[in-house]
Amino acid sequence: MWMALVACFAAAPGAGLAAQDAHDASPISPRRVADVAAHLRGTSAALFRHETRGARGSASDLNDVVQTVCVRCHNDERLRGNLSLEAFDVAAAYEQADIAEKMIRKLRAEMMPPPGTRKPPPDTLLALVETLESTIDGAARQNPNPGRRTFQRLNRPEYERAIRDLLALDVDAGDWLPLDQMSANFDNIADVQALSPTLLDAYLNAAAEISRMAVGNRDAPPVNKTYKNSQYLSQHPWDHVEGAPFGTRGGMVVEHVFPADAEYAFELTFTSGSNSRLEDVDISIDGERVALLHYTRLGGGADDRGFTPIRTEPVFVRAGQRRVSAAFIRRSEGPYEDLIRPHDWSLAGGGSGGEGITTLPHLQTLVIGGPYEATGISESPTRQRIFTCRPTTPDEEPPCAREIIASLATRAYRRPVAESEVDDLMSFYDAGSSDGGFEVGVRRALEAILVSPYFVLRLEREPVGAAAGGGAYRLDDVELASRLSFFLWGTPPDEELREVASAGRLTRSGELERQTRRMLEDPRAEALSSRFVVQWLRLQDLYKNRPDPNFYPNFDENLADAMHRETELFFSSLVREDRSALDLFNADYTYVNERLARHYGFEGVAGSHFQRVQYPDDTRRGILGHGSVLVLTSLANRTSPVLRGKWVMEVLLGTPPPPPPPGVPDLEETESARDGRLLTTRERMEMHRASPACRSCHRFMDPIVPALDNFDVTGKWRLRESGMPLDTRGDFYDGTPVQTPGELADVLLKRPLPLVRNFTENLMAYALGRRVEYYDQPTIRRIVAEAETDEYRISSLIMGVISSDAFQKKQTMPVTADEEMPEAGS
Repeated sequence: MWMALVACFAAAPGAGLAAQDAHDASPISPRRVADVAAHLRGTSAALFRHETRGARGSASDLNDVVQTVCVRCHNDERLRGNLSLEAFDVAAAYEQADIAEKMIRKLRAEMMPPPGTRKPPPDTLLALVETLESTIDGAARQNPNPGRRTFQRLNRPEYERAIRDLLALDVDAGDWLPLDQMSANFDNIADVQALSPTLLDAYLNAAAEISRMAVGNRDAPPVNKTYKNSQYLSQHPWDHVEGAPFGTRGGMVVEHVFPADAEYAFELTFTSGSNSRLEDVDISIDGERVALLHYTRLGGGADDRGFTPIRTEPVFVRAGQRRVSAAFIRRSEGPYEDLIRPHDWSLAGGGSGGEGITTLPHLQTLVIGGPYEATGISESPTRQRIFTCRPTTPDEEPPCAREIIASLATRAYRRPVAESEVDDLMSFYDAGSSDGGFEVGVRRALEAILVSPYFVLRLEREPVGAAAGGGAYRLDDVELASRLSFFLWGTPPDEELREVASAGRLTRSGELERQTRRMLEDPRAEALSSRFVVQWLRLQDLYKNRPDPNFYPNFDENLADAMHRETELFFSSLVREDRSALDLFNADYTYVNERLARHYGFEGVAGSHFQRVQYPDDTRRGILGHGSVLVLTSLANRTSPVLRGKWVMEVLLGTPPPPPPPGVPDLEETESARDGRLLTTRERMEMHRASPACRSCHRFMDPIVPALDNFDVTGKWRLRESGMPLDTRGDFYDGTPVQTPGELADVLLKRPLPLVRNFTENLMAYALGRRVEYYDQPTIRRIVAEAETDEYRISSLIMGVISSDAFQKKQTMPVTADEEMPEAGS
């Protein structure tokens, strides 16, 4: 009978603790069985008396629970999850806070003791977790640790936004900078943002090219810039590209920088179709047509496969960044069906069309060549942003240049600049102006600003003597402003925030909250959706799954884009309306355009613009009904119970399952057919988890999945799979019956603390630019407890993070030679 009491704590993220039960396949030595039996005989009477009375008990009683229930797995011999609790003392939990936090996480999610084992009464488990929390939190108040991170550098999105704010210029940082490494779900975590000679060269190349793009270059040599369409994009009549003229279909819209007033040529290549012999293609710049090309699909030869390009005559375009669109004139309205749908081996995969494919032509590439016959450089928003003064004589050039450079450096460095710094930058101006005049000098100084560590790196200065004194120190207002702006906007501080911080007013009574609320009301707060939520929910993985077109012919990248946008707009509404974080899971509305609404089966939505709609029934609730989540947790040809269950456990609850034991066969190797019919995913999963080695993890993941199995690979509602009616009945790991997505949301919301704490933990990691450690958990619990009185509103959680010591302070640490930084502000 003693085996029925075995219960194990699985680890928090990164610890790799495996939940095990009485059916665990690992052997137990006879000596250990005898020891356990003897121990149980001595303690069972006290334990069951404790269970019967249901009392919360003292620390001694709670230690009995740990030693009698938890140590069965987590002992020095079995060492489940590489953890032993034999020496753990509840009263001194703060001395082993890293272990205690793992226990708290699993207890709050009610995952431990695991299903199928005899448990102490809920009152006892609640007393255990509350005692652990209060003990650790009390110790943390006496000895706070705000943590520390090294410098951060601008990653790709931050670099792009910083350039846009500084120069009114849209650039693609991917043209120069390598992919950002992810850590703790995010791409802004400082401990993985290493600097290498290759990366430094990339920033140098970016600065040189961007400075030329910004100022313009009358002597620029002719070059060809190629823009490509994804091979998975549809360009059918209902697929209008945002920014293209009305009445067009497909094509592409790009932001192209024209270096000088000159002539430019536009060249297009196509993927051929066979439904049309003649297509008209509109070429427009900033909404004004500059050319109308005619594409004819000829019989045979290169033209038949669409590889022969068509080209405009030279077109005069003024300098600056301009929106260029190339799109087909739409000749029909309403639905359009290909007679033979393109598949991955034809249009979608190879981009060639292939024989028998009856689709419309698709634009493959747009090439912009030039400049030819340059005549000068016209004014543009970017040049107006740079040249805040205009010298009329040679004597006026140096003071004007100094004014320009000081203004650019102040905004680029995100702080006031010293006269000595301006002097250094003027040396670059002097060298450039002697070679090419005033504008070349300014361009050289701008290039120096863009490669400065004060621009590329987000530096935070440690006060003199802080390390010797130990403890923590507070960031100054300018550094705090930078943290705040990159958190909420993903950009450097705006003028108002810089002025408040420079005057030392940001940390005065009420000012930080006022600035935070002002920034949350600004459209730039969409960065919390496009940056934070996209990475937390792992929406980038949406594009890694390409549903098999043989089974899902109507899925393309346009639909994936709409799903991605739906989730962004949904979270933006939570921020804008200051709703509860729990609305992520139970909201009865979403945002769709006509294409996505048609896919979901919603009626009454027309057009390409997104609009807010109420869910027509209870088949969808919150983000669990979003196609983005459902597609990224599927495979190309079937739904994935493992991926969906793991996603809920790891992303929403913060309790990831351990990796599967070695040698466990993949679900694909499980029998797929029986008695002349294909087995459903549920039937194959039941066979798969029959293995004792698999059951310990699948008992947590599998109950999550049936409730979502009515959603197919593409997030579309279904009632049958492989010709068989779907059976979505199941029991959550706490025994609650769950059959529908709504019931799944309800059972998750029975435990709001794990959901909100995990959300706050990810929010804090993104805000701090470092991993959240065990010593941050008391802060997270405090933020969530305070937000509970405000119904867990998004603003309360955000304000809690911003007002925390972790956000406003740093722990001191001796600076090594490798970590020495220039003495400058953030």
